[in-house]
Amino acid sequence: MRGLVGYGVYVPYFRLDRKAIAAALGAPGGAGTRSVASYDEDTTSLGVEAARAALRAAPVARPDALFFATSLPAYLDKTNATAIHAALGLDAETLACDMLGSVRSGAGALRAALQGGGLTLVVHADIRTGLPGGGDERDGGDGAAALLCADDSRELPVLAEPVAHASATAEFLERWRVPGEPASHQWEERFGEHAYVPLGEAAVTEALKHAGVTAPAIHHWIIAGPHTRAAKRLAASVGATKGTVTDDLAAVVGNTGTAHAALLLAQALDGAAADELIAVVSLADGCDVTIWRTTAALPGRRPKARAGAIAGGGQVSYQAFLTWRGVPSARAPAAARPGAARGAAVAPRGGLEVRVHGEPLPGVRRAPPAAAARLREVPRDGPDGARAARRRAGDDRDLHRRPARVLPVTAGRRGRHRLRGRGPIPVRADRRGPGGREDRRPGRDDVPAPLHGPRGAQLLLEGSASAPPGMIRSA
Repeated sequence: MRGLVGYGVYVPYFRLDRKAIAAALGAPGGAGTRSVASYDEDTTSLGVEAARAALRAAPVARPDALFFATSLPAYLDKTNATAIHAALGLDAETLACDMLGSVRSGAGALRAALQGGGLTLVVHADIRTGLPGGGDERDGGDGAAALLCADDSRELPVLAEPVAHASATAEFLERWRVPGEPASHQWEERFGEHAYVPLGEAAVTEALKHAGVTAPAIHHWIIAGPHTRAAKRLAASVGATKGTVTDDLAAVVGNTGTAHAALLLAQALDGAAADELIAVVSLADGCDVTIWRTTAALPGRRPKARAGAIAGGGQVSYQAFLTWRGVPSARAPAAARPGAARGAAVAPRGGLEVRVHGEPLPGVRRAPPAAAARLREVPRDGPDGARAARRRAGDDRDLHRRPARVLPVTAGRRGRHRLRGRGPIPVRADRRGPGGREDRRPGRDDVPAPLHGPRGAQLLLEGSASAPPGMIRSA
């Protein structure tokens, strides 16, 4: 008989209150908290802590193989499992391999460990994030779980054995992230629900058939997956009896992606009695179902209660959360974002740059007072209003034939806002007029000239305190 001989979990100490997201962004953030990995933690370090907890529960275990599954590896083109191998002090003969890139990697690593031989340590870890204010950021969570798989023995008795497996696979583009992108894309929720629920129902039916039981015979149902709506719909359609669907920890931890099914399995094992059935359903690019039966060895060998670790400890602000994730925040202090002035968000080459009014870019002096809300369009030809006779030579310059630039605009005296004759003439960033000569008045650009060349045209969105509500000045 082969099965689980030990398990351990690790959930980071910090929690982010979802109401803090709502307060910062002015958008619905939901209730509860999510777990947050600290600034010096990644999926590898989370996995190390979970693996240590599993090995403490089975001190005589010396793994023959180590499989590491995550959707957010710390390294690419390098084996991350070797760092866990080194941190645990495993033997040089121990195989260490990665299974990376998607949430379904966790189900694949566990299935490989159960079908293999020897003592195998399977580590699941994930750090879930997304665009600020998005569903992944709000509903995600960070955590890790480790499972020890081996044949039954006196030193390492099996705590839970798998009695049935089933899988359903289909190719559909519901969630994806191109390499190099910081956040995942997700298709419309109803599309994911339409794809996942039939696959889940088919896999659950097949697993129950192989186990020779019906849905009411399952004592604990675990339904995990990054698509919350599909998971809830499947939980209502599998035929589970009332009270048998386990808490998904969404209110205190969030969805931990690759680690979530293993994390919920460990939670169920903490409270299960001997000879109970646990069905683990993982929805990710299909559906994977495993039905476990607990043994008489479980009550005496389960790890210590982890209620405190699940509940979490310290609260983290939304600004600190964004800083730890490497997202510049306009409300975060400058010291928290090295290399950037307060309020300035520097975009990558060729990107869009947006900043808050009154927050200059690094090394650039503050912009002059703006009065763009009442400026008239620059005429291409013809007189310039009632004072056309006062126009001077060179006032008929046609700026519209030039590439888009960020130009200074200064209010005129005594409430007059003429573009010609009363204030500095808008010129190009290199202070050259249409004929190539240097303009008679110095330019006072809001963005230095060197940025124009490599970046191409830029757009500066700036709100003014003197402009009416909703008025945006762009140049």
